[in-house]
Amino acid sequence: MNSKLNQINLNVAGIDIGSESHYVCVPEGRSDKSVKVFGCFTPDLHDLANWLASCGITSVAMESTGVYWIPLYEILDARGFEVILVNARDVKNVPGRKTDVQDCQWLQQLHSYGLLRASFRPEDHICVLRGFMRQRDNLVRGAAIHVQRMQKALTQMNLQLHKVISDIKGQTGIKIISAILSGERDPKVLAKLRGPRIRNSEEIIAKALVGNYREEHLFSLEQEFALYNIYTDKIEQCDKRIYEYCKTIRTQPGISGNKNIDHPTTLSKELTRMAGVDFTKIPGIETQSLQVILSEVGFNANKWKTDKHFTSWLGLTPANKITGGKVFSTRTRKVNNRAAAAFRMAAWNAGKSKNTALGAFYRRLKSRLGSPKAITATARKLASLFYNMLKYGQEYVEKGLDYYDKMYQDKVVRSLNKKAQSFGYELVKVIGTQ
Repeated sequence: MNSKLNQINLNVAGIDIGSESHYVCVPEGRSDKSVKVFGCFTPDLHDLANWLASCGITSVAMESTGVYWIPLYEILDARGFEVILVNARDVKNVPGRKTDVQDCQWLQQLHSYGLLRASFRPEDHICVLRGFMRQRDNLVRGAAIHVQRMQKALTQMNLQLHKVISDIKGQTGIKIISAILSGERDPKVLAKLRGPRIRNSEEIIAKALVGNYREEHLFSLEQEFALYNIYTDKIEQCDKRIYEYCKTIRTQPGISGNKNIDHPTTLSKELTRMAGVDFTKIPGIETQSLQVILSEVGFNANKWKTDKHFTSWLGLTPANKITGGKVFSTRTRKVNNRAAAAFRMAAWNAGKSKNTALGAFYRRLKSRLGSPKAITATARKLASLFYNMLKYGQEYVEKGLDYYDKMYQDKVVRSLNKKAQSFGYELVKVIGTQ
């Protein structure tokens, strides 16, 4: 019996990615050296691609190390190579034998035997949209830092603005802070800037705005407010760029989605045109969260065989650890996935909806399992709905709270019938009893 593995990929190479150099391994006999080292400058990357082409390489495997792999990946992909991006956790070398040369040889060997699984990477035009969205997320995070520092400066002056309005970066908060920086100190005058939707009265707001205006804290507030305005301006520019780029993405072919949107006027309608179906009909999924999901996932649902594969990739399904028939853990995997985070946020929003089946589903699980598990389970259900709508062009139909209650009741009755039969009893429905 021959136990040796057969090589199924003959024209493959392995690349160990580094910040200063890349180690490349090709099969024996393709060059005078099977392992070569290339620099990280762009001319070096083109030399690397030329060498691979001269060696007859058609497919390349590399680890996703930091962001250093991105330039090489894009150059090799543009040159027509099949690039397999793998998770470093899945290709750990034998302990005690860790060198750059051995790493690239190990990648080449695993790839030649077909033992590597490629990580998901969307199409190039989706990568562009994803880059815009991630930059927007960075700007939002940066703006949040300056909001916190603004609140700190206000608190140091004992201006308890955050206790009388829900959001200091809302219209009322911005007006009051601008007036303070313009020199206004009268709390009654500042309280008159209160918006119509603020619950607290002018008297309460005026009481909260009696503070100790010290020079150093006012200086900090002024600088943080200016920096916050810069970030908000950049976010608006980013939003405009995203909207303009979305217009260049064509409608997905072969999807029986909404055909009535010929000239979208809003981002929500633009996303509906691009995907061919309106995802915002799903409870909890709003335009911003949908924007994040589509920029991370793309429009090709065929990358995953089923919705179970899709939700597993998102890290929303249990990662069962079973040894010797004993279950050690069913916790979900820890993944750094922005789409999964957007689905979780959408699940939390869906849980607040009153007359939807998803809202009832979330609240039932929350009462039994707690909020974290309920959010995860609802996010998995949302992701499954998203997958089927994207793949088959199905429109979401809200069946309502009554439908869910009836379905849950039928499920409980079936379970009780099964238990009664297992003990030799028969469950009988009695009508009209009190």
